[in-house]
Amino acid sequence: MSDAFLPFALPDIDDDEINEVVATMRSGWLTTGPKTRQFEADFAQFLGDSSLQAIAVNSATSGLHLALEAVGVTAGDEVITTTYTFTATAAVIRYLGAQPVLVDVDPVTLNIDPVKIEAAITPRTKAIIPVHIGGLSCDMGAILEIAKRRNLRVVEDAAHALPTSCEGKLIGTLDSDVTVYSFYATKTLACGEGGMVVTRDPAIAARVKTMRLHGFSRDAFDRYTSTRPAWHYDIVAPGYKYNMTDIAASIGVHQLRKMGRFHAKRKAMAERYTEALAGLPLTLPSHGPEGESHAWHLYIVRLNDDAPIGRDEFIQKMAERKIGMSVHFIPLHLHPYWRDTYCLKPEQFPVAQKAFEAIASLPMYTKMTSDDQERVIRAVHEILGG
Repeated sequence: MSDAFLPFALPDIDDDEINEVVATMRSGWLTTGPKTRQFEADFAQFLGDSSLQAIAVNSATSGLHLALEAVGVTAGDEVITTTYTFTATAAVIRYLGAQPVLVDVDPVTLNIDPVKIEAAITPRTKAIIPVHIGGLSCDMGAILEIAKRRNLRVVEDAAHALPTSCEGKLIGTLDSDVTVYSFYATKTLACGEGGMVVTRDPAIAARVKTMRLHGFSRDAFDRYTSTRPAWHYDIVAPGYKYNMTDIAASIGVHQLRKMGRFHAKRKAMAERYTEALAGLPLTLPSHGPEGESHAWHLYIVRLNDDAPIGRDEFIQKMAERKIGMSVHFIPLHLHPYWRDTYCLKPEQFPVAQKAFEAIASLPMYTKMTSDDQERVIRAVHEILGG
């Protein structure tokens, strides 16, 4: 086996993406244009619901910001989300002057606990942001029932969730108001940077399109491709600069076409890890309900109390074997900004806190070979097998 460094993640890019990017550069259209339009149309078609609109943006962070703004979150509102997520999920709430209300997670899935959501609702609550950790769906049936009963908006953070399903439906096609995906370099579909906002509400879609590009009254692409004078525009809102470039979309078009193969590889890798690591002092990730699709963006293990070493030493020993790992995530309540601003303490989030102290993410990406994965498995056994 090779002793070269094995990274935690790598994008799976080949000549399809490279040639498309080159063609786009030669076309002279680099910013939002025909390739972005194609990617949006292809993405909506992939989800398989003709009532959906897909709007490409430059990151999932910007997509979440646009989504919350479009559903009417404003200063003074409260938005419930999980402490067990990346900071962007909560930061976008602050962008609008609203207050994030962080709650604990389910001990098996590490997804937001619907019971904790219900307990956190106040008269100021406007929305819920569930986060599908690692590619496993939240309990969206319970969350959507709460939202409907309490008249709350739901914006799904689906940064890990392509292609994930819940109750037989792909995430993105449920009854949420908006779903937002990430195409960061490590994701299951990688454009380097980028995201997609998906909704079936025409008013939300129109607002997102306006606000993603400076508050223009019309699409800049339409203005620049018109065969008649079309220089005039109106600014109808103080919008942002959140549009996707055609260069990023050129990558996304081909990544999306490979999604079936990519997902099959990730699923097989997850099954191999689960089979090979059984019996070690580890809590392995939930595969979810039978028949549902887990995107397997991450393979998150937790060291049990009887493990011979702690999480930090485990990661260090893997690094000594030239194997990259990561931690998903340092909960928000432990970061200085969130901790100090909202007076958060670990005992408020006992499940997330205990999980954080034990979690580590194994390498999981489609360019990994069978030998690469066996190298990871062998190293884990050497370190934890006693």
